[in-house]
Amino acid sequence: MKDFSGRTAFVTGGANGVGLGIVRNLLNEGVKVAIADIRQDAIDEALATLDNREVMGVQLDVSDRASFKEAADRVEAEFGPVSLVFNNAGINLFQTIEDSSYDDWDWVLGVNLDGVINGVMTFAPRMKERALSGEVHGGQIVNTASMAAFIAGPIPGIYNTAKFAVRGLSYSLRYSMAEYGIGVSMVCPGLVKSHIYASDEIRPDALKGEMQPVNENAVQQLAGVHEFGMEPDVIGERILEGIRNNQMHIFPHPEHKDEVRELGEEVLEDFRDYPQDPGYEQRIGFENMRRERFAETRRKARELK
Repeated sequence: MKDFSGRTAFVTGGANGVGLGIVRNLLNEGVKVAIADIRQDAIDEALATLDNREVMGVQLDVSDRASFKEAADRVEAEFGPVSLVFNNAGINLFQTIEDSSYDDWDWVLGVNLDGVINGVMTFAPRMKERALSGEVHGGQIVNTASMAAFIAGPIPGIYNTAKFAVRGLSYSLRYSMAEYGIGVSMVCPGLVKSHIYASDEIRPDALKGEMQPVNENAVQQLAGVHEFGMEPDVIGERILEGIRNNQMHIFPHPEHKDEVRELGEEVLEDFRDYPQDPGYEQRIGFENMRRERFAETRRKARELK
């Protein structure tokens, strides 16, 4: 997709960090933008910096499906059909899986995975219908994963799980939505200047029952680290460039390339040349057909205009 001007975008987690960088770059391209965020004060602060351009704020808990639909309806009533969707909202919990509780799982997956699912299920059917009717041509769904979708250390365990799931969702969605001329991209940021290190500030009371006490010293250390993160406007610009190129993967932080290559090589090293087992020839015949079809599907998705 080359031309953004005149379109309407919906950006979750849009009031700071990556989301706000996306918002600013979209506005510079003449896009009408809805900033969706769980914190009304953050929305108000963001709007105050945006010169009253075609932008609106919508308070939204992305884990709430009904609220997501209401927010989408409100934005489309005011700004017209949304054809640029950025499922960007995210939180983090810096601990291992074995030290986590079910409340931790429900909170982190509720935002980082269910939030993406809810965004997709709210907007993808609408975008498909408008593409088939000819009402709106093209568009893009952009899911923010993380380098954690490829690089998963022991911490943060639940976050890593969610981001791997977003990766799989994004792949499948890319290949199905390509049939309607709609692109799908996955953003995999590294360190960004944002407030994700203070996610506990917005943890719902209902999911605090089994949480560990907040380590304020660790929070302050993470705050210092994030001060050296990529500037939101820089990553926003790189994301829009990736959309223009219809990239499946948008990697704004090139410093991770060698590590991803190393991990890919480790995966390949675990394959073994086993002797042929009964049924091998028939199975390979099926797999070859599947592989050819999948290669053609990927080609079509790459060649979207």
